[in-house]
Amino acid sequence: MMTMMMKMMLLFLCGVLCVSADVPHDHLQFSGCSDSDGEAMMALDAEELWHADFKAGKGVDAQPSFVDHIGYTYEGAQRELQTCRFNLGVVREFYKNVSLEKDPPSTPLLYTKQEVEMGEGNVLACHVTGFYPAPVSFFWTKNGENVTEGTSINVPFLSKEGSFSQFSRLEFTPQLGDVYSCGVQHLALDQPLTTFWEEQGSQPGVGPAVFCALGLTVGLLGVAAGTFFLIKGNECS
Repeated sequence: MMTMMMKMMLLFLCGVLCVSADVPHDHLQFSGCSDSDGEAMMALDAEELWHADFKAGKGVDAQPSFVDHIGYTYEGAQRELQTCRFNLGVVREFYKNVSLEKDPPSTPLLYTKQEVEMGEGNVLACHVTGFYPAPVSFFWTKNGENVTEGTSINVPFLSKEGSFSQFSRLEFTPQLGDVYSCGVQHLALDQPLTTFWEEQGSQPGVGPAVFCALGLTVGLLGVAAGTFFLIKGNECS
């Protein structure tokens, strides 16, 4: 009970299970706030539909163009943010002597959007899960140098278990020998977690060579055995 109330200090959540025809869907409406920032996000079946960008002062529609869009308003998100900050003050006063729960993120998982081809543009995705509270901070490097151009970060996504996951993406052109890294920092970490990615290029494997050598050896033994029995057969005759 205490853990759940502490999570309410930063987050006020609303989750609804809705049913369309014969197929159940999970619909999530999430609102969170701090003294200086806020989050508002809508999702359906673990896919983001819309979120509010309070720094830019607008709503961001994440739905693809070929579907019927579900309408949300930035003004409504602003009202929820004001309500959240009021409730945050009440909860802080009531639990002011209780420490905040913190869960660290997983080690970053790095993978490319498309199959890698040297010199062809691609996207490198960095994914972390299981952390609380949100968000995490991402940072990218290329060959040891910090990279900011071509990077993007999505809003944290809330799981049913009460933890968060989050993505960052880097647009890049793979070249042989280049080494990229994605690091994350969080309140629950003493030092950042970092994962490296490097394209080695296709190298010839030892498997085919061993298989061919083995096949040649077996073939030669077969020829020798055949010759031996042929000679023995002639001697007997």
